[in-house]
Parts: sequence; structure tokens; C-alpha cells
Amino acid sequence: METEAPAGHPARPRPALLIALAVVVGVFLVWWVLQGKSAVPVASASKPRSQSAKTAGGPIDAAELDVRLEALKQPAPGTTGGVRNPFRFYERPPPPPPVEKPPPRPITTGTREGPLDGSVAPPPPPSIPLKYIGLMETGIGKIAAFSDCRVTLRGREGDIIDGRYRLVRIGAESVVMEYVDGRGRSTIRMSGQDCAGR
Repeated sequence: METEAPAGHPARPRPALLIALAVVVGVFLVWWVLQGKSAVPVASASKPRSQSAKTAGGPIDAAELDVRLEALKQPAPGTTGGVRNPFRFYERPPPPPPVEKPPPRPITTGTREGPLDGSVAPPPPPSIPLKYIGLMETGIGKIAAFSDCRVTLRGREGDIIDGRYRLVRIGAESVVMEYVDGRGRSTIRMSGQDCAGR
């Protein structure tokens, strides 16, 4: 037997009604989520079915097929003139022959023996064969004595000796001589005993 709510108090909803309403809302939400997720895959899955139905159903017209058997007999591009073996490793071509370099040009020094223009310098003159055998100091300066082991010669600084050599400088133990043309300058040490016994 139902009791009426006292005056001034609102009626409370029944718990069974609230549970039923919650179940309905939950079912609706689940249905709505599943419909949203499955909408795209279902639509995309229907296209292959229609295409497969189109290819699988019905006979194939032979005129629509384009089979070119003569193209199979033609050699593949890039393989003419040789045998292609797919089971063989690539072999590198032999290296090109080495390029021969020209011989280097001789280096000139630019001294009196030769010019500095790339030409070959002439050979140096032979060494001066005179021996420095002694020194005399006189009132007119130093006089050096020389010998070729046959004849004795003498001269002062700047003199021409034997018509071929110039006496550049006289020292106590050596002299500096050169050819008249300025080539072959050399230092000759005093060696008075070299000609003894010849």
C-alpha cells in the first residue's frame, strides 16, 4: 500500500526507474560509438567486394586481353651482343694503361756555368792544374809562385798566369784562381812537395 508524501516534501524518484534509464543511455552510447568506428571500414570494404564481384562474375572477353607473345622473343634492351648470366658476379674492367710522363727537364742554377732559361748548362771547365808552391813578400806586394811540375810561374793579384788563368787573391796558405773568362773559380792550397820527384 503506497503512502503519500507529506505535504511540503517533493516525491522521490524510484530506484528501479533510475537504473532502467541508465541502462538505456548506456546502450545508446555503446551503439553510437560502435556505429562511428565501423562506418569507415564498412564503406571501404564494400568497394573491393563490388570490384571482385565485377571481375569474378561473368565471362571474360578475349578481345579485352592484350597478350603480346612476339615481345617475349625480342632481346632485352642492353643485352644485345653478349650473353647475360644472372648467376655471375660483376667483373670490373681492367684499369687503363698508365700514362707515361715526360722526363723532367734539367734544373739549371743560373750561375756563370749556364743560363737560367731551361737549356742544358755546358759542362764545367777542367780544374786548374797548377800547384801553389810558395809566397814572396816584396816592396811591391805579394808574389805567388806556381808550377805545373815542369815550369815555374809567378804573379801578383790580378795577373794572368800562363795566358789562361787569372790570379784573384793570394793568401798565406792558399790562392784563388779562375779562367780568364771567369769560369772555374777554385781555391788552390799550398802544396810545394807535390812536384818533388817528378
